[in-house]
Amino acid sequence: MAWRSSGTSNASLVENLWRNKLITQPLVKAAFLRVDRAHYAPSSPYHDSPQYIGHDATISAPHMHANAAESLLPFLLPKVEEGHQSAEGVASVQGRKGRGRRILDIGSGSGYLTHVLAELVGEDGLVVGLEHILPLRDLGEANMRKSAEGRALLEQGRVRFRVGDGRKGWCEPGEEEAGWDAIHVGAAAAELHEELVRQLRAPGRMFIPVEDSHGEQFIWTVDKDAQGEVVKKRLYGVRYVPLTDAPKG
Repeated sequence: MAWRSSGTSNASLVENLWRNKLITQPLVKAAFLRVDRAHYAPSSPYHDSPQYIGHDATISAPHMHANAAESLLPFLLPKVEEGHQSAEGVASVQGRKGRGRRILDIGSGSGYLTHVLAELVGEDGLVVGLEHILPLRDLGEANMRKSAEGRALLEQGRVRFRVGDGRKGWCEPGEEEAGWDAIHVGAAAAELHEELVRQLRAPGRMFIPVEDSHGEQFIWTVDKDAQGEVVKKRLYGVRYVPLTDAPKG
């Protein structure tokens, strides 16, 4: 269905992804409608296909970004804690917000999915886009500044772009023990890096492509439950650029 999901505008692209059941969650559809892919893709922004963005990097096809967002959705939405006993001794939901959601987008590239994730986490959330070279970090931020909504997210500190080795995860200065509710990895790792698993909150989820010993790549989800138990699940085959050292020269 992916090859039939291209459109002539952002709205038609998203509608076709929805019609072909590549987006199935209304909240994800709404977030994709709020982020114009033309601000992030260098050409043919409404084609459901990956595109080269320079520096040995690509922007993934929209259906892959949609799949990642839907997989991570339970760990993206603003958390509401169930309430305490009322005066009559009856449990009720108070609607109090829990701790803000924290999302790490490794290999953020164009910044497109970073922006979509920020639309989903809400006003109290934080999304950090992590890249291994400064030009890609700068590209993501510059693309986000093309829209008023993107500029507001940056100015409010709800989205931050950083440079670092994604294989080691990321800790914001002064927030070393905060961890991440969700980690998205947009490049193929050589293994399920344990440092990334360690940085997951409990509960938390990671969405990551991993290359096996035969050179084949598969999407994995790594779930950590509230007790810290980890479950790893292989999903389906993909083709991503590798999660590696910064290019030489």
